[in-house]
Amino acid sequence: MRTRTLGRSGVPVTELGFGAAAVGNLFTPVHDDEAYAALDAAWDAGIRYFDTAPHYGIGLSERRVGAYLRTRPASSYTLSTKVGRILAPHDGGGDDLAHGFAVPATHRRVWDFSAAGVRRSIEDSLGRLGVDKIDVAYLHDPDDHAEQAFGEAYPELERLRGEGLVDAIGAGMNQAGMLARFVRDTDVDVVLCAGRYSLLDQAALSALLPAAAARGVGVVVGGVFNSGLLADPKQGATFDYAPAPPAAVERALALKELAQRHGTTLRAAALAFPFAHPAVAGVLVGTRSAAEVTDTAQQFTTPVPADFWAEARALDLLAADVPTPSAHGQENRA
Repeated sequence: MRTRTLGRSGVPVTELGFGAAAVGNLFTPVHDDEAYAALDAAWDAGIRYFDTAPHYGIGLSERRVGAYLRTRPASSYTLSTKVGRILAPHDGGGDDLAHGFAVPATHRRVWDFSAAGVRRSIEDSLGRLGVDKIDVAYLHDPDDHAEQAFGEAYPELERLRGEGLVDAIGAGMNQAGMLARFVRDTDVDVVLCAGRYSLLDQAALSALLPAAAARGVGVVVGGVFNSGLLADPKQGATFDYAPAPPAAVERALALKELAQRHGTTLRAAALAFPFAHPAVAGVLVGTRSAAEVTDTAQQFTTPVPADFWAEARALDLLAADVPTPSAHGQENRA
């Protein structure tokens, strides 16, 4: 699978990455053997970029990803995790479903974008992952903590990068506006933009992606299926983790029908779409089973004809100024 480099960092990522929230028991339990089978299927498919976070299953995702990757040479993959939530021991019992994860509530999350909190978060993640450095560290969802994120957390990530504990630094969010500020006002190597650059939502196109291209910052795109609607459009599907509005369902169904008429799939188009912009280095897809990984890898290499994109414009399913992939750009992906 082809690789691209995250900005000026020299850190490579495969164009398709493994998002590890699901193997942290997102919404429903995933057994250890199922999680490791999913990771193994990703490796067999050529995926070498793995993204996790303390938030995912209050550490479970990091422990599972770390245990799997320790069976592989450290130089053969890229691993990212995130800072901003410290995991504090909790003995009150119960589960973590209120935060979306089917795990016992052994810890509680404490928002912390202080310099000390960022360093502690990295040190704790190193322990859970069982590695001696992190390839990529993202500030995780600093939406409501902008002052501390820019004033304390980001400078500490710079220091950690200078010390060699982290190779590349950035921020990961479900919005484009603050990410554009990180690109303009800091020396980040990469940003992770979830849900804001897809077939249904191109909010990142107005400011974030042009700024990233101009400054040589890599962009990793998450949420290309917009939490489910672009994977299986139907009434009752989710869009941004909430019930999809009727207009979004109608648009997704129209895109699906168009893809079928052109001999491809909506999922293949959703995976291909971000790469038309030169700032995009890769996409992250969350998968919880070997079958899901295999299917995603197959969709990633499924051709999307140029006529699909042309007709999508003609039908006003994509705006005229939205870049679309070329057939050449999809060759030799795997």
